[in-house]
Amino acid sequence: MGQLQGKVILVTGAGRGLGRAFAVACAEAGAQAVIVAEINEDWGRDASKSLSDAGFDAPFVALDLGDPASIGKMAAVIGERYGRLDGLVNNGAIATGIGGKGFEDIDIETWERVMQVNVRGTWLTVRACAPLLRKGVSGARVVNIASDTALWGAPDLLHYVASKGAVIAMTRSLAREMGPDGIVVNTVAPGLTLGEATEYVPAERHAHYVEGRALPRAQEADDVVGSVLFLLSDGAAFVSGQLLPVNGGFVFN
Repeated sequence: MGQLQGKVILVTGAGRGLGRAFAVACAEAGAQAVIVAEINEDWGRDASKSLSDAGFDAPFVALDLGDPASIGKMAAVIGERYGRLDGLVNNGAIATGIGGKGFEDIDIETWERVMQVNVRGTWLTVRACAPLLRKGVSGARVVNIASDTALWGAPDLLHYVASKGAVIAMTRSLAREMGPDGIVVNTVAPGLTLGEATEYVPAERHAHYVEGRALPRAQEADDVVGSVLFLLSDGAAFVSGQLLPVNGGFVFN
């Protein structure tokens, strides 16, 4: 029997990279259904089709985390189809192509967009899905995906770092507010992970991570999925409000 046997799991930003890896891992761990939520329709439908072709229930649902109406519509679609959620992985975020600028050079429009998607979008997704999470079997799980950049203060990325720091802080408050309903909320903070979303990152930043890790090698998406699966599982029923850095020992929590 799989780690997530019979559970209904929503993964945002599931079209590629870490999000897609989480969706595949959840399906292979026995989830009843894995909802692929994605702003890019081509990526989302491709991930959904790949999982569906493998025999999994993995519908694509359009999601723009910067649009409150889109978030509400997504939750309504899930509610109509499944009536509950047992797990939510808040992975969707703006991360690609925004780095490399010092704090004095970040434009206000980009700052606002990053905060709308990464911070407000995470909050609104939890809020929209809360009624479904309360109906989850054996207590629902929320896993917020942050970043270890918020733990070591990565330079030239202030808007992203600040947004992920906010996600870590929100996790602690959400854990207390949702705990009475039997819902646990935790954060995973990956390090720099190889994938499409990090192809733009300069080679020297990749090298900085590899050289600084206790495990001196590049980080792959598969290095993160085990921690997310655990926090979605029944084994994490009494773990809440916690931050788990997964970065090969680049920073210690």
